[in-house]
Amino acid sequence: MHRGPFACRGAGVSIPLMDTLTKTERSRRMALVRGKDTGPEMIVRRLVHRLGFRYRLHGKKLPGRPDLVFAGRKKVIFVHGCFWHRHGDSECKLARLPKSRLDFWLPKLEANKERDNKNRRLLKADGWGILVIWECELADLRKVERAIIKFLRP
Repeated sequence: MHRGPFACRGAGVSIPLMDTLTKTERSRRMALVRGKDTGPEMIVRRLVHRLGFRYRLHGKKLPGRPDLVFAGRKKVIFVHGCFWHRHGDSECKLARLPKSRLDFWLPKLEANKERDNKNRRLLKADGWGILVIWECELADLRKVERAIIKFLRP
């Protein structure tokens, strides 16, 4: 059962969860979150380059601006952060929800997920092949490497 942003409920008492950071500190921390050139993206880029594949970055003319674009192969790779893109794998520890301000986070994160689905549908309809690499999958780089090779080799 979802309890909302409360630490506990019972005996008529609700104790709201508080952010451990001030609004200014939280704002500063959130400003550090990047949309491009993230750590997971850089790992995948180096891996793909080492495998001998060449790509363009952040296809501005494609839905969702894929992280890596292989135009000659008509294929794209998205590198998704598990938290921001709502990784649906029940084993993924990185896709957890925040403990506070769920009224803000749930709609925002669900909208991200819906936008991703829409962009993938548009790309597929236009004949693009799509590979999504989740942040948590980078714990096993050999597995990711095999997936990339299988995806990109003819």
